[in-house]
Amino acid sequence: MAGLAVALALAGCGGSGGGESAPVAPVEAFAAGGPPPLIPQPMRVDPAQGRFVLTADTRVVAAPGDAAAREAAARFVELVRESTGATLVLGAAAGAGAIVFATDPQAGNAEGYALEVGDAGVRVSAGDAAGLFYGGVSLWQLLGAADALPVAVPGLRIADAPRFRWRGFMLDSARHFQSVEEIKRLLDQMARHKLNTFHWHLTDDQGWRLEIKQYPKLTEVGAWRVPAGKAGVGAGGQPVRYGGFYTQAQAREVVEYARRLHITVVPEIEMPGHAQAAIAAYPEFGASGKAPPVSPDWGVHTWLYGVDDPTFNFLENVLTEVMDIFPGTFIHIGGDEADKYQWRNSPQVQAKREALGLKDDMALQSWFVKRIETFLVAHDRRLIGWDEILEGGLPPEATVMSWRGMKGAVEAAREGHDVVLSPSDITYINRMQSEEADEPPGHDSPISLEKIYAFEPVPPELDAGQARHVLGTQANLWTEHVRTEPRVEHLAFPRLSALAEVAWSPKDARDWQGFLHRLAPQMRRFAHAGIGAADSVFAARIHAEPQGEGATVALANQSGFGELRYTTDGSEPSAQSPLYAQPLQVALPTTVTANAFLDGQPLARPRSLRIDALALRTRQAEQLAPCGKSTFVLRLEDDEPLDGERAVVPVNIGTPCWKWPAAMLDGIAVLRVQALDLPYNFQFGGDSMDKPVPPAAVGELEVRLDGCDGPLLAKAQVQPQTSAVKQLDVALPPTRGSHDLCLTFAGSPSPVLWAIDSAQLLTAEEAR
Repeated sequence: MAGLAVALALAGCGGSGGGESAPVAPVEAFAAGGPPPLIPQPMRVDPAQGRFVLTADTRVVAAPGDAAAREAAARFVELVRESTGATLVLGAAAGAGAIVFATDPQAGNAEGYALEVGDAGVRVSAGDAAGLFYGGVSLWQLLGAADALPVAVPGLRIADAPRFRWRGFMLDSARHFQSVEEIKRLLDQMARHKLNTFHWHLTDDQGWRLEIKQYPKLTEVGAWRVPAGKAGVGAGGQPVRYGGFYTQAQAREVVEYARRLHITVVPEIEMPGHAQAAIAAYPEFGASGKAPPVSPDWGVHTWLYGVDDPTFNFLENVLTEVMDIFPGTFIHIGGDEADKYQWRNSPQVQAKREALGLKDDMALQSWFVKRIETFLVAHDRRLIGWDEILEGGLPPEATVMSWRGMKGAVEAAREGHDVVLSPSDITYINRMQSEEADEPPGHDSPISLEKIYAFEPVPPELDAGQARHVLGTQANLWTEHVRTEPRVEHLAFPRLSALAEVAWSPKDARDWQGFLHRLAPQMRRFAHAGIGAADSVFAARIHAEPQGEGATVALANQSGFGELRYTTDGSEPSAQSPLYAQPLQVALPTTVTANAFLDGQPLARPRSLRIDALALRTRQAEQLAPCGKSTFVLRLEDDEPLDGERAVVPVNIGTPCWKWPAAMLDGIAVLRVQALDLPYNFQFGGDSMDKPVPPAAVGELEVRLDGCDGPLLAKAQVQPQTSAVKQLDVALPPTRGSHDLCLTFAGSPSPVLWAIDSAQLLTAEEAR
């Protein structure tokens, strides 16, 4: 990695401005004998004699008639142009000093490749087109973070092949819609990580995203919803429609683009649940026969397809068009979270169940899935579904995608079924990467980069024969709270880098510290490609506590990786700034700015904290602990303004309750709270169907002393206003000493969920 610093400094190097340019010394991509900057880690790397210097004059060669080699070579040329600006010459004449791509009919492993680097040149060989492509990607990565040529690569030999066949990424385009251009950008990054399966979630309660020509209302009606809260109301009070869909031509374009990157697209058409958008378009195919709106809510809905022949005709017609667009083997049918409320309360559905001799609605769902599987098998396709399809009995050829932990995969593999591991507590990258205030909206329970990297997809309960049913693993990005494309990229990267190494590399080759070293140039590659990858794993975090007349400041980062350096004069830290070794004692006011460095180069963008007397008595929502009997914390975005940035806060949707530990109340007269009124747009299945909804949206903030069961210190009302953030001043009686404060918005959170953005303890003078 010593070459990283040089590479970053090389941009703009060249001649002296007059006459012939002086030769530019090549950047050393990485130290000879050191770990190559490759993600995922190859199966085997051996050092070799010599080194190869890649210059703008280097020829890239593929033999005449070797179409796969020429395609891989052309992709390599594109990658080099992206990262360095140099356009290498692609030709067919071999010779010394060239990079040669060649198909090797004797190569054994599918998707595997061999890569040899030495004084005489470079050779990339493989038995198939995917292997050649992956070899080219690895060669490009060997350039490290260089953004100009020439670059010297130490001699080495790589023998590489994937551990798992299924190396996937799932994107939810149903809750929030992404452009075709963004899908292609994500596919590009998948391919560069040797991921080969794009699971595309195209239908759900909140939107139907794929054009079906036989049923045009699926997109005319089902592709559009009115968002909850103020986001669904235009300037004149009219409803605002939100959504979009992919035409069949666009979907085919995505499939072809993916194919050229050696990625198979697996479409997901949800059934029998998560079907509200489809039923909104065609209510006659729903279990109740009623027409709901396309849902603006998140959670578990109760709208299920019916179980009569017309409904199956509809589903089979839809799947026929889907199969015509997506030529891959697998069709994902969902099968998860099918709340049986409507089936249970439908005389027609229950009569059908009894006529079939099925004991309960779980068995009815199994019958439903088996009927769909029979149809898919007849068309030479394989059904895959979430692990709920195990309930009531699994169809004979079905593949299980286990998301509720590992249990479903173990059960299915023991029954002889193929499985894909995607446990929600590890691989659901819609969850935040940290609990810091600069994270975008996301689901509960942060999942760090390290947690994904440590994941082992083969459950230890399986024996060797059963383990062969593990096809692989994938990361899932659900988008309920991911409204924009930059947020998709922030949540996906670099966690997909970690998942890629889990899916490709040998288990015993994984090394967390080595991965972090290799991630440094990978982050630079993201920047070259315009990908907004999160730097959460490296970002400096600054924590200040009052200490006498000043403050004690502690610095840390999530991974403990790199050198933390800081300034206290408002300037941006550099590699020459003071090295953090222990907590700092600072006078007030002070601005502390910090960053992590490796080999003299920053690993993240700098973070700053202004520290003064009032800041020490201020807590952002992220600094307050959730509390209450029911704890389900989501990081939510405000529903206003319609355009532009919106506030983002963590809130316990079960009990809107926050704890401020050890608050110093001497001399404090007012608690000032910045509050948001969010829509309470959550459904929890049939159990919540009959719960009353309070008619008012007035919030009452209660402040209790020494715990949420302690005495009531003060309270105040807050009502929705035109501004996005509402200021609420709560007068506090004189109180001495340090106390835990419990801040709670009393009553049901529905229909308005009040949330705290920040809280301050003020003296009477500060409050005026």
